[in-house]
Amino acid sequence: MIENIFPDGHKMVGYYTPAKKIDLGSCYLVFVSGVQATNTKGDIKQQTIEVFNDVGNILKNAGATFDDVVKAVIYVTDMKDFEIVSNIRAEYFKNSRPASTLVEVNRMVRDGAKIEIEVNAIVKK
Repeated sequence: MIENIFPDGHKMVGYYTPAKKIDLGSCYLVFVSGVQATNTKGDIKQQTIEVFNDVGNILKNAGATFDDVVKAVIYVTDMKDFEIVSNIRAEYFKNSRPASTLVEVNRMVRDGAKIEIEVNAIVKK
């Protein structure tokens, strides 16, 4: 069974599902779509915290936490922001330490967005 996760108040741009929760029998696999900041006027620190909080809310709605995350992909528009993003990331993933990718991209769907984060989690039943 595959469940679509649509958290109340989640601001979407485009036609997609914020997360998919897949029943694998003894556990659930959760795929969280890329999340960008809605406050695109904020600096990289503000946007990163906003995005991690939004990802956390989506995970919560799927019955998961950051401790369940096994893979994270982070896109930034300026690799010079790596240290700021990495330090914030470490706070959210202090227990799970997921396999990760961080890459620089030209731009995001939301004008002014500086970061996008997507994660995958496994949750025991």
